[in-house]
Amino acid sequence: MGAPSLEQRTLVTGTPKANAVLILERTAFVPSCPEPALSHVEGWLMNLARHRRIFKPMHSMTRNRIAVSIAFLLAMILSPSLPAQDSSADPKSIPVIDGGIGPCSADFTVTDATGAPVYDAKVRVHIAYRFMNAHKLDLEVGTNAAGKARFTGLPEKTKQGLVFHASEGGREGSAFDDPAKTCKADLTIALAKKPQ
Repeated sequence: MGAPSLEQRTLVTGTPKANAVLILERTAFVPSCPEPALSHVEGWLMNLARHRRIFKPMHSMTRNRIAVSIAFLLAMILSPSLPAQDSSADPKSIPVIDGGIGPCSADFTVTDATGAPVYDAKVRVHIAYRFMNAHKLDLEVGTNAAGKARFTGLPEKTKQGLVFHASEGGREGSAFDDPAKTCKADLTIALAKKPQ
């Protein structure tokens, strides 16, 4: 004799509503539909397919980003480096840097306190230009064996002019130019020891 069916059992819960809930809880484990239940593997495969449908665009975006990053890194590693100033260049040629923001230029001769030219002194300028000086540009060039360097492409109008700073080792110096007055400037900077 098998176990009695749910209809044959006496439910002792006290209310018809509780009896119905109890019957539903007990029947939830018994498949009432004519379709066979999915196995664990089939359910897992369906969830995986749903997951891939939702996240497949994300995976392809990630793959594309990785591919672009690798291509960029290889290009950076394999391409020849482009230094701002070639150190193996002829020490007699005058180093030139182009700001590309105007027609003016400034030629420099950097000397020490005795008037001798200084090789590889760094000459820097900070340029604030256009409306409300919203655009900024920092340029730097090193001098040749004769102590000469050149800036080209400087703006012809600046609010406060241009201050050029030169330094080498523990020495420094500066020069001022107003491109509105002298668009093609020829300046000399004498380097002195930095004050302590």
